[in-house]
Amino acid sequence: MKIYGKVVDKFTQQPLPGANVLVVNTNFGASTDVSGKFEIDNLPPGEYQLRASIIGYRSIIKADIMVMSGFAPEVIFELEEEAIELENIVVKSDYFETSRLELISTRGFNYEEIRRSAGGFEDVIRALSVLPGVAQADGGRNDLIVRGGAPSENLYLVDGYKIQNINHFGTQGATGGPLSYINLDFVSGTTFSTGGFSVNNGDKLSSSLSIDLRNGRQDRIGGKATISASQFGLNFEGPISNSSQFIFSARRSYLDFIFKAADFSFVPEYWDILGKADFEIDESNSISLLVISAIDNISYFNDTEDQRYDNARIIGSEQLQYLAGVKFRHLIDNGFINLSLSRNFVDYDTQQRDSLLVSIYINKSKEVENTLNAELTYKLSNKTDITFGGDVKLIDFNANILLPNYTTTFGDSLPRAALDTTNTYYKGAAYLNYNTVLFDKLIANLGVRGDYFNALNDKFYFSPRLSLSYLLSDITRINFSTGIYYQSPSYLWLVGDEINTRLKNIRVNQFILGFDHYLNSDALIKIEGFYKDYSDYAVSLIRTYLTLANTGAGFGDENYESFGLEPLAASGTGNTKGIEVSFQKKLSDIPYYGIASLTYSVANYAALDKVERTGSYDQTWIVSLSGGYKISTEWEASLKFRYSTGRPYTPYNTDGTQNVSDYNSLRFPDNHSLDLRVDKYWFFSEWSLITYIDVQNIYNRNNITTVRWDLRTQSPEFNESIGILPSIGISAVF
Repeated sequence: MKIYGKVVDKFTQQPLPGANVLVVNTNFGASTDVSGKFEIDNLPPGEYQLRASIIGYRSIIKADIMVMSGFAPEVIFELEEEAIELENIVVKSDYFETSRLELISTRGFNYEEIRRSAGGFEDVIRALSVLPGVAQADGGRNDLIVRGGAPSENLYLVDGYKIQNINHFGTQGATGGPLSYINLDFVSGTTFSTGGFSVNNGDKLSSSLSIDLRNGRQDRIGGKATISASQFGLNFEGPISNSSQFIFSARRSYLDFIFKAADFSFVPEYWDILGKADFEIDESNSISLLVISAIDNISYFNDTEDQRYDNARIIGSEQLQYLAGVKFRHLIDNGFINLSLSRNFVDYDTQQRDSLLVSIYINKSKEVENTLNAELTYKLSNKTDITFGGDVKLIDFNANILLPNYTTTFGDSLPRAALDTTNTYYKGAAYLNYNTVLFDKLIANLGVRGDYFNALNDKFYFSPRLSLSYLLSDITRINFSTGIYYQSPSYLWLVGDEINTRLKNIRVNQFILGFDHYLNSDALIKIEGFYKDYSDYAVSLIRTYLTLANTGAGFGDENYESFGLEPLAASGTGNTKGIEVSFQKKLSDIPYYGIASLTYSVANYAALDKVERTGSYDQTWIVSLSGGYKISTEWEASLKFRYSTGRPYTPYNTDGTQNVSDYNSLRFPDNHSLDLRVDKYWFFSEWSLITYIDVQNIYNRNNITTVRWDLRTQSPEFNESIGILPSIGISAVF
C-alpha cells in the first residue's frame, strides 16, 4: 500500500522538486522529482501524518491520511515561501494551514475531520456547526446562521465554481436545506470563513465555504459502495490515461421505505450525481471538467383526512438542479491563470394544497446562470503577490407563480400574486487583491471589488477590504479586518412586484479584531470580536415590521415571508455583534482531537417601521464541544455536544392571530444535545470495510424548533426536533 502526491508553490502552482516528504514517526519517506511528485510504498494499513519541507518554504504537516487495502490516497502540498524571518523559533503551526490571503476568521477541514464528525452524517455543511459564530436555525437542517446573519448570506464554492445552494430540497433564494448533495468521499478539504474574506469572493455577506474536490486515483480503477441510514451509493474512479483521471458517484435516498413504514403522510426522495475528469495537457496546462446534479421529489399520501390535513400544512418543493463547468489552468513564470465557463441550473416546482387538494400556492420557476470567470495570480516576490480577476454572468429567470389574496396571522392583507414572467439579467464583477509582508512582522491584505447588476436602478457597487496580521512573536499574532460587503437581492424578490427593481444590493460594513496563540504545533487558541452594520436590506411595504433579514430558513412557509411576493423597499437596517473564544487540537502524535468554542452575540434588525427588534435567528449564547479519540488503527470514537439559547418567536393570541407588538418577544427553551459516533475499520488483502454507528441526540432531548397554529385544536403547536436518532453506515472500498 502506498501514498502518492505532489508538492507545489501555493502562489504559482509550480512544482517544487527536491522537497522532502516524510511519514511522521516512521522511517518512510521520499523526495519529489522534477515534476514535484512523490510516492511512498510498502506502508501497512493505518492512519498517517505526512510532513513536506524544502528550504525557503514553510513546512506543513497533513494528518488524517488513511491508507487501506483497495485505496491509495493522493496528497497535494501547497507550500508558501517563508516571507517572515524570526529568531529562536520554538513552535511553528505545521498542522494549521494558514494562508496570507485569509488572515482572520478562517478554518480548514480535511476529509477525515468532516467524515468522523459525530452527528454530522458525513455532511460537509453540517460539520461546520461546531465552529464559533455558527448557529443553526434548526438542528435538522443546514440553514447556517453566521455571526447573526440570515441563511441566505452564505457563499458556496465547489472547485472554484459558485453555486447558490448545495442542498437537497434547498430553499429558493437562500442557501439552506435538509442535507448537502456534495459527496464527501470526493472532497479533499474545505476552507470556511465566517467573515473578513477577501475580494475574490463576493455577492454574499456573512460567510464563504470553499470545497475542493480531489482528483481520481492514478493506479487503477477502484471504487466504494456505501449504505447508510438514509441513502445508498456507488463511487468509481481511476485513470483515463497516463495523465488524466476521473471520479464518478451516484447516490439515492431510501427514505421512502422508512417514511412509509413509519406511516408518514409524505415521502422525500432524492438522487445526486457527481462526475469530474482532470486532464494534464503538459507541465503548464491542464483542463478539468465537472458535473454535479441533484433530483428531489416528494410523494404525498392523501388517503385519509389526517394525511390530507398534515399535507395541507406543507410547502413541497420538487427540484432539478445541476452545475456543469470546464476550467483551464495555465502556469506562467511566477504565477498562473485560471479560466472557467460554467452553467448553473435550478428548476423549482413548489406547491401547497389545502385539505381538499386544491392548490393554494404554485411556484414553477427556473434560474439559469451562465458564468465566465478569469483570474490571474502572480507572485511579485517572496513577500508580495497579487490576484486580479473577474466574471460575467448571463442569467435567465422564468417564474410562473400564483398566490391568492392572503391574510397573515398578523392581520396583513397581501394582494394576489399572479406572475408569468421571463427575465434576462446581467451581472459582472472585477477585483484586485494585493498581499504583502511589511517589516518582517506585518502581513497586509488589501483588496478592491466592483459589482454590477443590470436589474437594479442602482447598478454599480464598490467594495474596499483590508486585513492585517501583526506577529507579536513566532506563536502569537493579532489580526484585524474591515471592509464593505454587498449581496444582490434574490431573483424571486425582484419579480414579486414591479416596484422591487428599486431594491439595492444589501450592504454590510464589517469590523473584526482577533488574537491567535499557538500552544503547540497542533493546538491553537483563538479569540475574535466582530461587528456588522447592515443597511439597504429588503423590507415589506405592507408588513411594516418585516425585514427579509428574518427569513430564509425552512421552506419559506411562515406567512410566505421568504419569497418576497409583495412590494419591497431597500430600507432595512440592522447590526450584529459578538465575541468568540475557541480552542482547537489537531490529531497528531497525541491521539485525540477536538474543538471547543464559546460564542456570545446579539442580532437586531429594523424594518420599515424603524423599530429595532431582536433578529429571528438570534441565539445569544452558543457552546460547542466536538472531539474524538483514536483508540487504535481500527477503532475511533467521537462526540459532539452543543448548547444554544432558544430562538425568538412571536406568541399567538387565543384566536390564532399574532400581534406586531409581540414580534420576537419570547424565546423557545434553550437547545442542547449530545451526539456520539464510533468507527471501525476492517482491512483485508484487496479491499477494506468501514463501519460506523452514529447516534444523534443520545439523551433524547426534545428541542423545540418552531411554533404554528393548529386549526383543529385551536392552540399553538410547538414542533420538536427528532429525538434520539441512531444511524449506521457500511462502506466497502475496493
